[in-house]
Amino acid sequence: MAEPESTVINSDVKQKDPSEALVIAVTTRAIFNLEEEHKLYLEKGKEEYARHQQANQDKPLPPGTAFAFIQAAQYVNERILESNPAEKDLFDILVLSNNSPESGVRIINSAKHYGLEISKFCFVSDEDSTQYLKSHGVKLFLSADRTDVCNALRRGVSAALVFQQEVQASSTPLRVVFDGDAVLFSNETDQVFREQGLEGALQYERAMEAVPMGEGPLKAFAMHLGKMRKKFSQEESPIRTYLVTARSGRDMGIRAIKTLREWGLAIDEAFFMDGAPKGPILAQIQPHIFFDDGLHNIQGARNVGVPSAWVP
Repeated sequence: MAEPESTVINSDVKQKDPSEALVIAVTTRAIFNLEEEHKLYLEKGKEEYARHQQANQDKPLPPGTAFAFIQAAQYVNERILESNPAEKDLFDILVLSNNSPESGVRIINSAKHYGLEISKFCFVSDEDSTQYLKSHGVKLFLSADRTDVCNALRRGVSAALVFQQEVQASSTPLRVVFDGDAVLFSNETDQVFREQGLEGALQYERAMEAVPMGEGPLKAFAMHLGKMRKKFSQEESPIRTYLVTARSGRDMGIRAIKTLREWGLAIDEAFFMDGAPKGPILAQIQPHIFFDDGLHNIQGARNVGVPSAWVP
């Protein structure tokens, strides 16, 4: 596979080994708020957009939805290297951009302005930039473009669509919230629910209680996160993970817990909402990112200012 059109290695940052690191690729619109620039691009075209970016290359872009998540991942790296300077199992962040390298100077300058540890900036002129994800060993891809996300999922890369919103300043540790069905787990029970209703889904779950659920699109990412978390005691860990699921704890929680146990995935806290809105509990957790396959749950999270990523 050819390298993207142009890859800029950030020499200010220690390069990671992609075969051992947890590689996360974010698009420029996921990490920075480029909504005005994107509007200009759609209305006036690529050349006008490039002119604007070059004219403003020293003006830092405001943070976007994934910004706090990337900052918190950086904090995890610091903590891991404090306890073992030779550790290679670290977060490795690369930015994937459809900009030309010339108009991408503003992206690089913005990352440096905020002290973000981005290893590589990949400027891709192809329509489908997701073809380069596998060659970089990407384990999670965050984009503000739905087509990008669907293409990445089709290529077998964990991916989610971020919605632009105001993001509060980051606090540590890194807090990640996963929905269950169709995110961590497969959507088998959702399908039974759609075909046979709640009673059918409950019967199915009771019959399958001893059988672990299939893997969802974010399982591989969650497992790697869990592996990093195990380097610390629960009290000391710079990573906290949560399951917030629409399942009821009484009827459908047992299988979820058994599946996590079977996978060896330790979750710090699990909330079985029994169909209740997730917004209030998310407002309490204040995660750096929340993954869900339900757009109504994403909207509920955004209403309480929680950075959200939709898994289509």
